[in-house]
Amino acid sequence: MDFSFALSAVAAASLATLAVASPKLARRLALSRAKHPSLTGHSRMAKRVVAQLPGYAYDDEQLFACDGAPAPVVDQRREAMRRLSAEFAHKYARTLQHTQAVRDGLSDLQFTSSYRVPYQFSPTLQRYLTVGSFAQSTAGVTVTDLDGNVAYDLTGSYGVNLFGNDFYKSCIAEGAARVQDLGPLLGSYHPCVTDNVRRLQRLSGQDEVSFHMSGTEAVMQAVRLARYHTRRTHLVRFCGAYHGWWGDVQPGPGNPLSPRETYTLRDMHERTLHVLRTRRDIACVLVNPLQALHPNRAAPGDSTLIDSSRSAHYDRDAYTAWLRQLREVCTQRGIVLIFDEVFLGFRLAPGGAQQYFGVKADLVTYGKTLGGGLPVGVVCGRKDLMRRYRDERPADLCFARGTFNAHPHVMGAMQVFLERLDSAECLSLYQDLDATWNGRAARLNDRLAKAGLPVRVSNMSTVWTVLYTQPSRFNWMLQFYLKREGLALSWVGSGRMVFSLNYTEADFQGVVDRFVAAAQAMQADGWWHTPPGLSDRGIRRGVLMEMLRHRF
Repeated sequence: MDFSFALSAVAAASLATLAVASPKLARRLALSRAKHPSLTGHSRMAKRVVAQLPGYAYDDEQLFACDGAPAPVVDQRREAMRRLSAEFAHKYARTLQHTQAVRDGLSDLQFTSSYRVPYQFSPTLQRYLTVGSFAQSTAGVTVTDLDGNVAYDLTGSYGVNLFGNDFYKSCIAEGAARVQDLGPLLGSYHPCVTDNVRRLQRLSGQDEVSFHMSGTEAVMQAVRLARYHTRRTHLVRFCGAYHGWWGDVQPGPGNPLSPRETYTLRDMHERTLHVLRTRRDIACVLVNPLQALHPNRAAPGDSTLIDSSRSAHYDRDAYTAWLRQLREVCTQRGIVLIFDEVFLGFRLAPGGAQQYFGVKADLVTYGKTLGGGLPVGVVCGRKDLMRRYRDERPADLCFARGTFNAHPHVMGAMQVFLERLDSAECLSLYQDLDATWNGRAARLNDRLAKAGLPVRVSNMSTVWTVLYTQPSRFNWMLQFYLKREGLALSWVGSGRMVFSLNYTEADFQGVVDRFVAAAQAMQADGWWHTPPGLSDRGIRRGVLMEMLRHRF
């Protein structure tokens, strides 16, 4: 007998009985059941737990021995750190000098410097290893720092870099030349806006367009429009998804106030669909298609890499089926379906995620790459949803008009980007895109396996994350070895590597060779020594006990 099915049937029957006896309580229970069972799915509880976590740091001895490694391995790690520190100080001297000079006055840099690794390691590690945050130039798929060190660019400029650094430099230059006679005049539109609107309508399959200054701002406006037109209050976001830094879509840690009109539900789950079918207060559902790589998990970063439990797996068919179900339910219930394509943009297909998954949204938000290298946010949507006023109530407005919206220079760079997106050269990069990048990931994993290294990669097209196959407290060290070998990562380290589509086979082979060399060096330096009996569960339990000791 299938006991899990029987229990589910009993639970469903109990919920149905409760719905008759107490509809309000039944809806509340259904909502709770639709949330992910982890803290990630319970934002208010996560906020309370985080408030109790103590700040503490390992000293020099604890940093190298926190996993219970024997003395020879501890000494090996300490010597490796000394060598790395000396090498970084010499190799990146000028870049580090500029970084240190500005750090005290630049809050963004203070944040990223502190959260490259788990916080227990951070203060002591920063005395050994500092990563420079300045660059001098880019060319092809490489970036050069102030000391002349050339590295393969795996940062993706946070998603902007789709076609290569040179592509965007030329978009900016050509776009600026097109609008130079108008300059920075605001309020009036440069003629290139006409072409941009027409192309965006065609690409998105939507009726109307509005321009904004950032992806976060575009998502804010899309949600406001959904609430305005449905006259409903709540938005649904999915567990782990990122939609910018504003309060309604960041209900957990990091948001000073818990939003009262946001439901954080479980991605790819029938219970979520039940909530959407039965509640009457939901204005919109936000979807970040990148979540297909790690459903119900936050974007991976090395600051939370305390063990080797990071996971990611992309199943295109399963996620397509989920989006189709979501589309059907939203249509039935009059809920606005919003695709947040700010990060992925046109990375999956020339028409974005709507084309790639074959599912049309009601509103779509874009940003990053669409600006041709300059800051931008865009909302595309159905005519009835994009309207910001009501004829029958002329004072009832959904106002949104930023000073720098449709800035001439941004519009010029966007026009160049959109024109080139239609070119044969760019379109050729999409041919067999998944097969190409899945094959490249398989090649790297094969090299890592044959070398006996406890590292693998998982990917969604050109967006990759690094996974670890044996228990370790020190996986976050890999980012520093990768940097030494000439691979440039963003501040989240091995959590996310973003390739531009113009990587040639030779370029990618260079990445593979450097990646494997970095992992071999890290292994040789003792960071992946696994003491007998060490497990990921044991590591997490040990860290929890540390926290309790420091808290109480």
